[in-house]
Amino acid sequence: MTTGEVLDVMRQMLVVCIQLAGPLLLVSIVVGLVVAIFQAATQIQEQTLTFVPKLLIIALMLLLLGSWISDNLTEFVHYVFALMETV
Repeated sequence: MTTGEVLDVMRQMLVVCIQLAGPLLLVSIVVGLVVAIFQAATQIQEQTLTFVPKLLIIALMLLLLGSWISDNLTEFVHYVFALMETV
């Protein structure tokens, strides 16, 4: 493999990581923002209040997107193993 091919695989790996983690991170940020606004409006400054909604929403998102994440990750791993066969 040339250096260019290795860099291409690394670039594709980063794209796959962003695609897989992006939805979970975005939802977590939105939930954190909503909880922060709620805390500011009600003046409830409980530190643990932010963790429970995020935990529940991330668990729900993993249930909904788990098969999609698994399929994309499996497809990338098959691609990388196919590249290793050619070396």
